[in-house]
Amino acid sequence: MGTMTIDGRKVEFTDEKNVLTVIRNAGINIPTLCYHSELSTFGACRLCTVEDDRGRTFASCSEQPRDGMVIYTNSGRIKKYRKLIVELLLAAHCRDCTTCVKSGECILQELAHRLGVRNIRFENTREQHEIDESSPSIIRDPNKCILCGNCVRACEELQGIGALGFAFRGTEAMVMPAFNKKITETQCVNCGQCRVYCPTGAISIRTHMDEVWDALADKDTRVVAQIAPAVRVAVGDHYGLAKGRSVMGKIVNALHKMGFDEVYDTTFSADLTIMEETKEFLNRVEKGENLPLLTSCCPAWVKFITDQYKEYVPNISTCRSPQGMMSAVIKEYFRDPEHAAGKKTVMVSIMPCTAKKAEAIRPNSFTEGEQDTDIVITTTELLRMIDNFGLDFATLDPEACDMPFGFGSGGGVIFGVTGGVTEAVLRRLSPDHSKEAMHEIAECGVRGEEGIKEFTVPYKGMDINVCVASGLANARTVMERVKNGEANYHLIEVMACRRGCIMGGGQPTRSGDRTKAARAKGLYNADNTMIIKKSDENPLVLELYQGLLKGKEHHLLHNDFYIQD
Repeated sequence: MGTMTIDGRKVEFTDEKNVLTVIRNAGINIPTLCYHSELSTFGACRLCTVEDDRGRTFASCSEQPRDGMVIYTNSGRIKKYRKLIVELLLAAHCRDCTTCVKSGECILQELAHRLGVRNIRFENTREQHEIDESSPSIIRDPNKCILCGNCVRACEELQGIGALGFAFRGTEAMVMPAFNKKITETQCVNCGQCRVYCPTGAISIRTHMDEVWDALADKDTRVVAQIAPAVRVAVGDHYGLAKGRSVMGKIVNALHKMGFDEVYDTTFSADLTIMEETKEFLNRVEKGENLPLLTSCCPAWVKFITDQYKEYVPNISTCRSPQGMMSAVIKEYFRDPEHAAGKKTVMVSIMPCTAKKAEAIRPNSFTEGEQDTDIVITTTELLRMIDNFGLDFATLDPEACDMPFGFGSGGGVIFGVTGGVTEAVLRRLSPDHSKEAMHEIAECGVRGEEGIKEFTVPYKGMDINVCVASGLANARTVMERVKNGEANYHLIEVMACRRGCIMGGGQPTRSGDRTKAARAKGLYNADNTMIIKKSDENPLVLELYQGLLKGKEHHLLHNDFYIQD
């Protein structure tokens, strides 16, 4: 333990990795643009600069704490310095703030207000660059980039993709894909983590809200929504509710008020996914073919494999994702003239994930030539629609989802957190339905925030080796071990975003460690309150197999897109 003096106050520290963390632990929130605890220290923005008792200034994010240090965080010199930095950033920045998609959420805008930047003395002489709208998931606007490097480090360090990098030097420096290619010409997987870490509007979600409003305004169109598990624990804190609290009932009420005809829960189709994926897994284990089975719920992970590990394409589960299954089933349900009632059906998927936008337009997301999921909006877009409509979300009464696809098991709910798919599979494999059995499965090693989790579970006289990974950089580590023969798994679950869908690229940003933990706890709490824990206990799913799905299971719930001859 050491002690430093911060603004005249003695502060103790232990193993903090930098002075910035010590300062923040002391309750002083000095500004940063380029610092994130999960990314490497870059020291680009210099906003965290502080002064010591000898007049030396330094970036606190890159300085190790030392016993006896004397730090001034807000001296007159430092205040002028920070204000000048923000003014210079704005001088080389697109200033159409009122029409920017990040307006009101932009950290640069917030800091300009906080530091009192009222006018900009310098002319913007930077060349205007073309906006990259090639991606189905994100939009890249180089004119709003402040060169913080967050997107570059997130893509490289967290995801191991490296689709973005720095080019040129000095005042000509830019962030772009190699050779200034369009983002779709790179190995981008559409995960949206670059957007999560971007403090401005330089990388934003490709929005599809207008298409939803148009569908809602059409009296001859039935607009159906499905809501993913992770969405329900990320909406409430935007409206001042407890972090991680499940507000599914309020979301359903809001969607009904906005004009959605039917609102369903994607946990229902998550149960379908477990039914089909478990059957496929056992079939592969019995035959000893195409193992390890790679889960197919995360579209960014699937693209990662199809781009970079083509030899393992046959190992990907043929099951559609829960989004794909739900949309295919609903479209099939409304093909019946009695159910259709003369209306066209538009399927709107509300997801925590930007990659789901890309999934919706993939060739294997069509049934009989018709796109199953017509529109995908993210949690962030949902929040904007609620605000646009003028609803007081916090005061809304909860409502239940509509039938017959509005009810899922606890196993379906936990799909939103890393390890949730595997835990639901293990529940399905267990013949024991007791609370003790469910608790034993939860404690087998499947839960936790670790980027790579490995464990073995017994099943009918054999040991099943399982690996759960989140973050594609961790996934690459796992796949390299499998490729080199260093690891032997039967099942590998991967979510492209660290901690799973609760931290997806379409979720609201500004999510610290407490928020991340609260979202995971919120889903586990929702699971705890579910009467039905296992997918094979969902009576609506079992009824569907005896009715609409009978003889159509493979046609509606699987695809052969990934199977190679």
